[in-house]
Amino acid sequence: MSKSESSQARRHDGPRGHVDLLLLLGLLGLISLGVVMIASSSIAVADSQHHQPFYFLKRHLIFLTLGFAAAAVALKTELRWLEQRSGLLLICAVLMLLAVFVPHFGMRINGARRWLNLGFTSFQPVEAVKLILVLYMSSYLVRHRESIETRLWGLLRPLLVAGMLVVLLLAQPDFGSATLVIGVTIGMVWLGGARPFFLFLMGLPLMPALVIAATSESYRMKRLTSFMDPWKDPFNDGFQLTQSLMAVGRGEWTGVGLGSSVLKLSYLPEAHTDFILAVIGEELGLAGIVMVLGLFGLVIWRGFSVGLRGVEIGQRYAAYVAFGVSLMLGLQVMVSVGVNLGALPTKGLTLPMISYGGSSMVLTCAMVGVLLRATFEINRALDARRSNSRYLEALVSGQAEAPLPQRPPERAAA
Repeated sequence: MSKSESSQARRHDGPRGHVDLLLLLGLLGLISLGVVMIASSSIAVADSQHHQPFYFLKRHLIFLTLGFAAAAVALKTELRWLEQRSGLLLICAVLMLLAVFVPHFGMRINGARRWLNLGFTSFQPVEAVKLILVLYMSSYLVRHRESIETRLWGLLRPLLVAGMLVVLLLAQPDFGSATLVIGVTIGMVWLGGARPFFLFLMGLPLMPALVIAATSESYRMKRLTSFMDPWKDPFNDGFQLTQSLMAVGRGEWTGVGLGSSVLKLSYLPEAHTDFILAVIGEELGLAGIVMVLGLFGLVIWRGFSVGLRGVEIGQRYAAYVAFGVSLMLGLQVMVSVGVNLGALPTKGLTLPMISYGGSSMVLTCAMVGVLLRATFEINRALDARRSNSRYLEALVSGQAEAPLPQRPPERAAA
């Protein structure tokens, strides 16, 4: 085969694309660390509640398998297909949030209606809503780019959508997820080109609404006051936070050793879910916490980097999806770490890809699968641009030949 034929063959085969390798390695590192720490942090509670030391580890591995399957499906799904159905997905999200209030279908656990009874298992719809919100907002930012950048009214629709979801979440109640929805929406709209002054004007009504929502319930007020001084009532309202701080303090620089935590022995509530970072701090020390933050920092950095590259080459939907998923993961990590270290009031948000949880693990894997798909499509577009540039350079230098024009098919005689 001649040089010109091989050049044309490579050009017509088209770029295959590839996922971001650093992002993939960071995700696998977090998932692997999560398996190890769930095995360590859940042994005591699993043995006392179910008489099986590895009860939660076995279930976590099952959820992780389902999560890998969901991520594989997401990785094979074209983002264009999701973009075209983002409105329908938003309707499904609203219906799922309403379904938790249906008797016998919605489940009330610890005074909150956040779960759906599927018969063989329970499902927390807010985990799917997080992904659907990113997909819908990305589609809106692409379709209404000029309006978002130049008009105040262009911000109204996405904020109304977020407000509707927030109202349904507060009714459950789920204040933590409601705050997350607001933060991701504002962040995505800003990254989509909205003027900061417009965002400030639209955010003014939200501030008193959040204050009222935070202070309207007595248990929320107790969380706020106990967060300010958990040692004032260390055996009641401040119990979770004081136990978490003691666990982190015991770990010092390098930890007491993997599996040697004392606070996980029925002292620290939710040691394998909401407060798993405290167990990491006790067993692996500051070094373990820095490792966790470093892996999350790598994932979020790569997500934003690929998103910025997507904006530059015109792959805006994939770019906004990368921004949205990175924001969702970053804000949830910030809240979870802040709660464990006493920097934020106690909220029921897990540490993504590390904490135990069925719905959260499966849907988080699906979310990172969509993120990997976004990096694949952006890199595919970049490869196509480079391939075309090389072909044009070869064409100008005479090392490649222009493809022969195709003759139109002859019309059949009447």
